[in-house]
Amino acid sequence: MEKQSIKLGLMGFGTVGTGVVRIIQAHQEDLQKQTGLSIEISRILVQDAEKSRNISFMEGTLTTDPASLLDDPEIEVIVEVIGGIHPAKEYILGALERGKHVVTANKDLMALHGAEILEKAQEKGCDVFYEASVAGGIPILRALVEGFSSDRIAKMMGIVNGTTNYIMTKMSQEGAEYSEVLKEAQALGYAEQDPTSDVEGFDAARKMAILATLGFRVPMKLEDVDVKGISSVSKEDIAYGKQLGYEIKLLGLARRDEEAIEVSVQPTLVPKSHPLASVNGVFNAVYVHGEAVGETMFYGPGAGELPTATAVVSDLVTVVKNRKLGVNGRGMVAPYKEKVLKEDSEKFSKYFLRIVVADKRGVLAQITQLLADKNISLEQVIQQPFNNGREAEIIMITHMSSKSDMDAVLAYMAQMDIVSTVQSCYRVEGGDK
Repeated sequence: MEKQSIKLGLMGFGTVGTGVVRIIQAHQEDLQKQTGLSIEISRILVQDAEKSRNISFMEGTLTTDPASLLDDPEIEVIVEVIGGIHPAKEYILGALERGKHVVTANKDLMALHGAEILEKAQEKGCDVFYEASVAGGIPILRALVEGFSSDRIAKMMGIVNGTTNYIMTKMSQEGAEYSEVLKEAQALGYAEQDPTSDVEGFDAARKMAILATLGFRVPMKLEDVDVKGISSVSKEDIAYGKQLGYEIKLLGLARRDEEAIEVSVQPTLVPKSHPLASVNGVFNAVYVHGEAVGETMFYGPGAGELPTATAVVSDLVTVVKNRKLGVNGRGMVAPYKEKVLKEDSEKFSKYFLRIVVADKRGVLAQITQLLADKNISLEQVIQQPFNNGREAEIIMITHMSSKSDMDAVLAYMAQMDIVSTVQSCYRVEGGDK
């Protein structure tokens, strides 16, 4: 007799794990109609089985023993929402080794060890889905794998960290300092007490590594991503950006030209007319450019119990549908293309520069000549008195330049007597191709 239910083991019962249980319990009828099977949570791995919880389930469901999930032949799917690298990696590889399908929300693990996990899944004919690891409730990974399967993705650009977007939005709208807004974000629970992973760009970098791996079919690693966070962005940078027609966002960028790839996360100026410029608060958005389809954008809540849990359950539904059709593991494609990373001389962008110089005749001409020597021309320039008129501040938007040329200009400026400080240098997206 054909099974009427599918049993799963849930590893982790924090915010997201609780959301997964709530959705499965509340939507059981809808899930059964979609999949033809009822979804039964057989075991939940927790740190403390005696802890009081305001959610009900059958006695004996909670356990502190991972083997009770991994070694139970009736459990066909493991849902991992513990987070971190260890022991999550060992649990997932152990589940795949035993022929169990896996759904995970673990961006850290998939960014660092995704290729190994996908190869093991392919070897064992198992599904591994991880939609919740990037951009919460936005179905971006499924879109890359399925929606763009007949296209070649040339570029992905996005706001993939809600904490930093909240901070940048508040700084832009209220003219506040970074340190003030960070404290407010921590008080509201949007930022951790140690916000380093978010504000220094590491969380976004992990997500961009995952997006680039899927979008370009190459084994991208976290160390392949150039990362710069928002802690150095000042309210003056944002104000000058606005004056020049731009908003500053912490932007992840993955671009492919021919077969060469660049992936970065850094504060970036985007034109006010660009859709990403109006993505505010804790929302995320990912802009995808396919060679055939052109420009598309995915927008929605990037975190939270129910948006993230919804993505997990959506992946779970796909596993169950695949099982019903007998096609588990057939859609798994481990990265199969050779990774070719661009040199700095091949990475082109416009740049926003803000420097403090001596207020003397001919200084701007010297700066302009230095840029011209590296084939960098200027698109916009503002000059303002600085330090009570004893110095001047020059704010520039350049035309397209290679990263290596811009780095050489910055190194030379640091040695020039007429340059007191290089206040800021950020990438600019939009305009020149």
